[in-house]
Amino acid sequence: MNKRPWYRSYDPDVPTSLAYPSVPLPYFLEESARRTPDKPCTIHDGTVMTFREMDAGTNQVANSLRRLGMGKGDRVGISLPNSPQFVLAYFGILKAGGIVMATNPSYAPPEIEYQANDAQVRIMFVSGSEYASLKAVQPRTLIKTMIVSGDQQAPKPGDLRFDDLLDGSNSAAVAVQPEDTALLQYSGGTTGLAKGAIVLHRNLVANTLQFKAWMVRLKEGEETTLLAIPMYHVYGMVCGMCLSMALGAGMVLSPNPRNIDDLLGSIQKYHPTYFPAVPTLYNAINNHPDVQVGKYDLASIKVCISGSAPLMKETKVKFETLTRGRICEGYGLSEAPTATHCNPLLGLNKIGSIGLPLPDVDCRIVDLESGETDLPPGEVGELILRGPQVMKGYHNQPEESALALRTGWLFTGDLARMDADGYFFIVDRKKELIKPDGVQVWPREVEEAIATHPMVLEVGVAGVPDAYHGEAVKAWVVLKPGENLEGSELIAWCRDRLAGYKIPTQFEFRSELPKSNVGKLLRRELVRQHKLGLKG
Repeated sequence: MNKRPWYRSYDPDVPTSLAYPSVPLPYFLEESARRTPDKPCTIHDGTVMTFREMDAGTNQVANSLRRLGMGKGDRVGISLPNSPQFVLAYFGILKAGGIVMATNPSYAPPEIEYQANDAQVRIMFVSGSEYASLKAVQPRTLIKTMIVSGDQQAPKPGDLRFDDLLDGSNSAAVAVQPEDTALLQYSGGTTGLAKGAIVLHRNLVANTLQFKAWMVRLKEGEETTLLAIPMYHVYGMVCGMCLSMALGAGMVLSPNPRNIDDLLGSIQKYHPTYFPAVPTLYNAINNHPDVQVGKYDLASIKVCISGSAPLMKETKVKFETLTRGRICEGYGLSEAPTATHCNPLLGLNKIGSIGLPLPDVDCRIVDLESGETDLPPGEVGELILRGPQVMKGYHNQPEESALALRTGWLFTGDLARMDADGYFFIVDRKKELIKPDGVQVWPREVEEAIATHPMVLEVGVAGVPDAYHGEAVKAWVVLKPGENLEGSELIAWCRDRLAGYKIPTQFEFRSELPKSNVGKLLRRELVRQHKLGLKG
């Protein structure tokens, strides 16, 4: 008990350890289809797909993928917003023995090109709106077939419409084991390009069941999930989609979480009980004019999980007052997809804390120098952890894998402390990750895009505090002698090279950038100067 003080703060019905069935991830869908076949699985644009229909549809997708030449262990890309087609593709790939490589559909084509090549994707699910732009980069990839969702345009020869996969077949007879790889989830890094975390079926099954046990107020067959966080991100994928499958909960799918009017309309119409989200989304609902005058009844929402960015006390208190539900702040990462910590649903929530380790998750705070010495409660060090959801390693990156996974522990790169009650607090990032609205932005990637502008001599990018978004992406730019450039022109330049959320919202033009004595850019010094109001 002394080594794991967090057990004392668990809710009464949460076990410290769980039994994990030896099953692949689609088991959850198949069981819900067996128990509650006619219950809605997805609700999207007013159209309902039941669990029976989803189970049958994913079998059909699996069979069609096999006919297209997909073999067991092949990687298949999904670049789709939240939609029934995402769920069909995801579980269809897994049932066919494939490996999912889910990516953000708002990525610029070169970003998707890199991930597709690194994962060796040969079949790609894409939305109609991005089809033309991805066709332009297809010759530089291994992609042979694109499967297009939406009616914007007819696919070119060699490609298919999504509906072409739904052929009426009803069996996906491929043996899939818990130790098989289910997912390549790309997680960026400041020292290089994105890394693909190798995630096994048993990792996803374990984390789904850990979170199911933690959310003691959620009951099988009785819940409805409002899913606005994207399913291509492990947070939406596991805490949203996979947990809903395990609960037999219908998912009200929102492809655009910025459309608050649409979200509020869905709450009013479908009465969701579970709403995982990020703090800015809760805050946007809190401050919506129609909510403030009482136009919407939010009382159906009883359980929320907040992740990906710090949750402010004011946001939590106001949203809980509106809904009479509970927001529990948690923590996770792509390398342990997804949750490892969460505040208790019924017990004490400590503001600013990521909460307690989930069942079967062991955590330590270790010194930064050796990574071996345990630090006492209250002292800041690196958070390391182990548990059944931790990844196998990084795809084709043995050096990065060896750095992240040492002596059975995952080194998170996050600086944290643990208090005497076993609650953990993230203090800083060892990596220089930027998280506007909880999404990941890697400074080097943004710097490289800006540096290609012919007028730019040098550039540094870092995250700076932002009252609404948590962090904002800022660029400090040195122009070539005699050149003149505005921030608006650099924004336009970035639009063709980066996803919108990665584009800096602040620019500062300087004569030089701070560097170490070996010429390395000092991003932390830029942030320090920004906080002090210093200009270069």
